[in-house]
Amino acid sequence: MRSRCGTFEARDLPVAHAPLQGSTSRRAVVRGTAAAGAFVLGGATVLGRPATAAAARPSRSQDQAIFNFALLLEYLQAAFYGQAAARGRLRGELRDFAETVAGHEHAHVEFLRKALGRRARREPAFHFGRATSVEREFVDAAIVLENIGVAAYNGQVANLTKKSLAAAAEIVSVEGRHAAWISDLAGRPPAPRAADPGASAPEVLAALRKTGFVR
Repeated sequence: MRSRCGTFEARDLPVAHAPLQGSTSRRAVVRGTAAAGAFVLGGATVLGRPATAAAARPSRSQDQAIFNFALLLEYLQAAFYGQAAARGRLRGELRDFAETVAGHEHAHVEFLRKALGRRARREPAFHFGRATSVEREFVDAAIVLENIGVAAYNGQVANLTKKSLAAAAEIVSVEGRHAAWISDLAGRPPAPRAADPGASAPEVLAALRKTGFVR
């Protein structure tokens, strides 16, 4: 599968995650665990800066910066899946996947916006082109976005305060299930490795720019 996102390779960011058994159980597990899970602790970087004793120490202001970074990713995913579902070009389990994940991502956006309050960033404009209407391009793009999301969370989670970690832990395992589900639909291994390292913010943003969705 090739699209504008097709140049994204496994070496660019980690791939994910938990193996899921069977089409029916995949849907049941993803739908039933939108509020479950725990973070995998990633490398000690703070939005791309090398860790120091001061920078690595979790704080409320650091939580807000990380949550706003996560909010950009969630805005992007919610818009992508929402548009794909609305266009009605997907069929079968791909359509089920898009509709299910759109609901999850909108819930993640609302969670982060509520946590950030007036400090929440505004949603930017996204440009998805054919990726939300052509099945092959949709799958390719969804694999990229899900793996970017997981790598981003893994790269920042160790820097959150205990309170924010507990609150945000309801998101990450679900993102991993999304990545596994779409990989399985594409005929790729849903769990190609035992553990995934994180990615720094600059690495994540560079990968996002490669998609052409964020300008």
